[in-house]
Amino acid sequence: MNIRPHLQTLPPYTPIEPFEVLSARIGRAPDQIVKMDANENPYGPLPAVREALGQLNFPHIYPDPESRALREALEKFTGAPAEYLLAGAGADELLDLLMRVILEPNDCILTCPPTFGMYAFDARLNAARVIEVPRRADFSLDLPAICKAVSAHAPKLLFIASPNNPDGSLLSSAALDELLKLPCLIVLDEAYIEFADDVLGARLSRIQEVSQRENLIVLRTFSKWAGLAGLRVGYGAFPKWLMPTLWKAKQPYNVNVAASVAAQVSLKQVEALQGIVQTLIAERERLFNQLQQIPFLKPYPTRANFILCQVLNRDASELKVRLASERGIFVRYFNQPKLNDHIRISVGKSEDTNSLIKAVSGL
Repeated sequence: MNIRPHLQTLPPYTPIEPFEVLSARIGRAPDQIVKMDANENPYGPLPAVREALGQLNFPHIYPDPESRALREALEKFTGAPAEYLLAGAGADELLDLLMRVILEPNDCILTCPPTFGMYAFDARLNAARVIEVPRRADFSLDLPAICKAVSAHAPKLLFIASPNNPDGSLLSSAALDELLKLPCLIVLDEAYIEFADDVLGARLSRIQEVSQRENLIVLRTFSKWAGLAGLRVGYGAFPKWLMPTLWKAKQPYNVNVAASVAAQVSLKQVEALQGIVQTLIAERERLFNQLQQIPFLKPYPTRANFILCQVLNRDASELKVRLASERGIFVRYFNQPKLNDHIRISVGKSEDTNSLIKAVSGL
């Protein structure tokens, strides 16, 4: 039997490992680990969500293949009409679904690294080429270079994260308007938009515009702000012309019952979640201010729930290893161009900040 040739050389995506694996690796109990490496919400699901999950009435019955109740709740939350919304097993599923529907082998997408690695991974998984237009030194987009690359390569999809992962920078409205003039589909990944203002991103999200445009897709998730990363539930708004094909191509029961219930209950408790997000935003500012006092760290301003830091005058990978092995603190290190002297730190609870600052101050 033969494997498709392009998959034999596909670079694997490197996921973050769970508590039990990290615990065994460094010989510490899970409650002795400070996990600041995956941008998870340290407060987890709301109590109402946990209660609802313990009282599921029909876990033995297949879920609604159209996620109707969830999409109706999302319409109220986002202002985007339900007929433009599609739910998925995390936004990651929707990324892969979109590429399977749009891309032929050897088609290309355009990304602007450093950014979320799943865009390039899913494109290569689908036998597509990846055109990269690197960000400037301050992580802003190089709009002239993007326009030139679109003209030269005719990508079908252009992926932009706002706030961008890993630096947390927000795309300006004017810059997005310029991108929307290009002859390709613009995929705006708003996974962290809820942390960008004090109303869960409502003033900044472009999701309501999808129904008025032909070339804008907006992806969102419950993983970060709602603390549902382990349940895998995300959603997107897509142009109307694309929706019939997406409905045909998706897996029939892609959002499981537990994820759907957790998301719906979360949307009924938006005020409580907004309070948690505001707590994390305040902690982000405190963490940023304290990181500025560390001589060998240069933190970048951020609108997400993480802070990217350049590591000065020492090895960033060694710093990551020492924090884990000596202090039980896990941060993200990227062994890739423009980031091999950086670490990314997720915003946690106040005690997590205290542990991290104490640790780096002693190294």
